[in-house]
Amino acid sequence: MKGKVLMPNPDLIADADLVVVESTYGDRLHRTLSETESELIEVISTTMAGQGNVIIPAFAVGRTQEILFLLIDLVRRGLLPHLAIWVDSPMATAATHLTEKFFSQLDEQSQATFSWYKNNPNAVDLRFIADVEESKSLNRIKGGAIIISASGMCDAGRIVHHLANNLPREQNAIVITGFQAYGSLGRRLVDRAKSVRLFGEDVPVKASIHTIGGLSAHADQAGLLDWLRGFELPPKTVFVVHGEPEAASVFAERIREDLGWKNVIIPERLHIYSC
Repeated sequence: MKGKVLMPNPDLIADADLVVVESTYGDRLHRTLSETESELIEVISTTMAGQGNVIIPAFAVGRTQEILFLLIDLVRRGLLPHLAIWVDSPMATAATHLTEKFFSQLDEQSQATFSWYKNNPNAVDLRFIADVEESKSLNRIKGGAIIISASGMCDAGRIVHHLANNLPREQNAIVITGFQAYGSLGRRLVDRAKSVRLFGEDVPVKASIHTIGGLSAHADQAGLLDWLRGFELPPKTVFVVHGEPEAASVFAERIREDLGWKNVIIPERLHIYSC
């Protein structure tokens, strides 16, 4: 996805016989990075002022590291004050250490921000949670914490415990940073459920729920079309996948109309296509 933090922009491909393209956000546009940052600043500032916690469900690989970069960068630029951040996911911790190992592969802005943090380690209180007991101890924090935990759609992992503990308190905020599939706990929160069932009990949803789509790793409609425009010749066939029916249908039609490509297919399950 072009313009994302951490990673360089994707290379364009000149030609291909067959292209398989996702359509997760094929029917909508993300906000700009500047607008996304403003949203995040507003949520965190308001929640911290109200003595609440910010709970961020995040995919362990990629999303967690992007969120850490943004938070540190916002502190670096003076747009947020000192922050106390806990990363509570063994996989996310391992992925973050791996990202650090390949530091030179990150984009220049990310390298500059993380270099600043290494030289100013007290600017952000960043802790990686190791064991289960330490994870449980986070439940005693009633305000001032930013907790990033997996899974990203809230259906399993340590994030479920943090939601059970923080959803009932109206001073808290839940920040949704990625696509939430139908049927997932995250989707129910996005759809404004009044309560959710966790660990056999009905948990009231009194915390504020904030969906910040600009943090998604999936390109929006404009980003996907921009990448497809990199082909010098139209592919013989384009398969539009990885999207809910409406999003896939809208995006397939945009490919036909905007690019003039004719053989654009939304594949059906168990159907065999000859290309």
